[in-house]
Amino acid sequence: MLFRSAKLRFGLLSGAVGLLVFLILFQQALLGGLINQFIGALRNQSGAVVVFNDQARKNVEGSVILPGQLEKVSAVAGVAKAAPIGEATFTVQAGGANRDTAIFGYPLGSLGAPTTLVSGRLPQAPGEAVASEKDRNDGFGIGSTVRVLPNGPTITVVGLARDTNYSVNAALFVDTSTYEEAKRGVNPDATQIPPSYLSVEPAPGVSASALAARISAAVPGVEGLTRQQAIDGSPGVSSVRSSFAVILALFYAIVPLVTGLFFVIITFQKASALTLLRAIGAPASALVRALLVQVVIVMAAGSVVAFGLYAGAIQGVRNLGLRVEVMPVVATSLVVLALALLTALVAIRRVLRIDPLSATTGAGVRA
Repeated sequence: MLFRSAKLRFGLLSGAVGLLVFLILFQQALLGGLINQFIGALRNQSGAVVVFNDQARKNVEGSVILPGQLEKVSAVAGVAKAAPIGEATFTVQAGGANRDTAIFGYPLGSLGAPTTLVSGRLPQAPGEAVASEKDRNDGFGIGSTVRVLPNGPTITVVGLARDTNYSVNAALFVDTSTYEEAKRGVNPDATQIPPSYLSVEPAPGVSASALAARISAAVPGVEGLTRQQAIDGSPGVSSVRSSFAVILALFYAIVPLVTGLFFVIITFQKASALTLLRAIGAPASALVRALLVQVVIVMAAGSVVAFGLYAGAIQGVRNLGLRVEVMPVVATSLVVLALALLTALVAIRRVLRIDPLSATTGAGVRA
């Protein structure tokens, strides 16, 4: 009915909706990519609970685990396994250039290994490392050798893991002895190399949140966090999320407003036709269904357009570590559709106010 007589307008609306939904999807992808650049190495590491020094304020590089704290954490009821993890940023020589790189040292065969291995293997001996997949073309590909400056070890990359950057730098996962050798290359006089934090695995039946709280209460000087809490509290993450939240909220508000306003205008323009339909016996429910179908068609067409733009844009910026993901598209499309249907209630209300009796006398819509 209305859709057939206004194909151009509906096509333009679908295109506008598609562009706005694409912007939402792309902003969400950028947000995820930025967070992975900041704390991907911490997010994608084995161990459901992270234990920091309680003075570190959830900052890996500001945390130091003191002697005896590992043993005390391991003795807490509900702890299946605890492993010390060292982390520091070094200058390394890779691909013929000097690059800032975060190095994570963990006990081989224990917690702390990257969980997103995409090629190669995990380290099996000192001097081997898993690197960030994103940096494979910058001297961190499998088989590449990386030298820690000024007097640190030479490390061979044996595996690549997805989304494991840290503080926007490349990251290497090595065994504890290689990490300690790198630290002594910078500070030869160091007698002890304390770990930065602990990765902890709860026993079966024990939740990560409950165990984190139990560790904080039982062991002085440490703060137990679930891995997600550690991520959310990391420096920079909350401010990035807050900035993007404002932008995304605006887009989520604009899409239904544009759609709702369009259908309100169409309803006003077609008031005489709708009045005539009511006068000849068309039930209000049929007109409401027709309006809702039009909203769904427009939003579905817009979502298809958005997905095409989103997939093309992500392919164009793959160097940022972004990937095409279907679930965000589906979730965003459903949310936007629900909001559009909600704003369409204004147009529906006008349709329902059409009085068929008044229509025969020319009065039309009730006041």
